[in-house]
Amino acid sequence: MSLKIRLARGGSKKRPFYSIVVADARAPRDGRFIEKIGTYDPRLAKDSGDRVKVNAEKAAEWIKKGAQPTDRVARFLSKVEVDGKAVVAWTHGNNPKKAEPGKKAQERAKERADKAEAKAAAAAEAAAAPAEEAPAEAAPAEETSES
Repeated sequence: MSLKIRLARGGSKKRPFYSIVVADARAPRDGRFIEKIGTYDPRLAKDSGDRVKVNAEKAAEWIKKGAQPTDRVARFLSKVEVDGKAVVAWTHGNNPKKAEPGKKAQERAKERADKAEAKAAAAAEAAAAPAEEAPAEAAPAEETSES
């Protein structure tokens, strides 16, 4: 049986309140759980002491038994200490590919860049062609002014 330490949502519509629970990984998010070990109220200020309440001893006990905290709960547990050290060592995840556009989006961007480049080249050629013709027309005008 795979155990998770996770959040179970409570509260009413638009007023979330979460219980930090130990549950079987296969159980529904808000369904059956083994033990409630804390609470989380996201509506309170981040520096409020009542925002996250966790029984650190129980959390450490469940982790020793093999329960895996979810990412959010691991973040909470990293700030809680038992016997002078954090219950969980949490580090910020690093996913550099997350911000990159997908393959199709990259193809569309390349097509747009190619079209813009072709349009700019055509405009440059069009601007260069009349510029070459203009000096030829200006030369006969100078001859007429001399006579």
